[in-house]
Amino acid sequence: MKNIVILISGGGSNMAAIVKTAQREGWAKKYGARVAAVVSNKASAGGLTIAADQGLATAVLDHKSFPSREAFDDALAAIIDRYDELGAPALVVLAGFMRILTPGFVARYEGRLLNIHPSLLPAFPGLHTHQRALDAGCKFAGVTVHQVTAELDHGPILDQAVVPVLAGDTADDIAARVLTQEHLIYPRAIATLLQASCY
Repeated sequence: MKNIVILISGGGSNMAAIVKTAQREGWAKKYGARVAAVVSNKASAGGLTIAADQGLATAVLDHKSFPSREAFDDALAAIIDRYDELGAPALVVLAGFMRILTPGFVARYEGRLLNIHPSLLPAFPGLHTHQRALDAGCKFAGVTVHQVTAELDHGPILDQAVVPVLAGDTADDIAARVLTQEHLIYPRAIATLLQASCY
């Protein structure tokens, strides 16, 4: 069984969309894959309750308890690696995980570490993507699922979705429109990767 470990820092709406899609589409039978655990760097993350209600294993690892990013990432990797079974490596899915990961961590999970970013990469990597799109006069915004590499928001693109930028839109308006697409394309990108067995 290929285990999927999802990392969150907040409400976990993308995590919930992935879990529901996996159940609805029968990923365990279809791909030999399951969402096995949800890990957060914040004990207050609302997504932990959602995960527990779905019967998923959860863990909290407070990054503030560690002396360095490297020490935190080493401890995080130890949790993830519990879900490597019989040579079937865990797929690690960042779903609103608000930590910049160290190069060593990224290299450890190369090819099986995914992220979702609220812009049409390579446009607007980093923060404040929707406001930056408005400031640039963009007619479209969107979201990208990509593999994570050492360069922030620059990994191979797995899937994208486009939304319009309408007259009078605020950054919050665009964010809400983009979020509905996030919930569709993140599970779709994971399923495509599982189907191809290319990680």
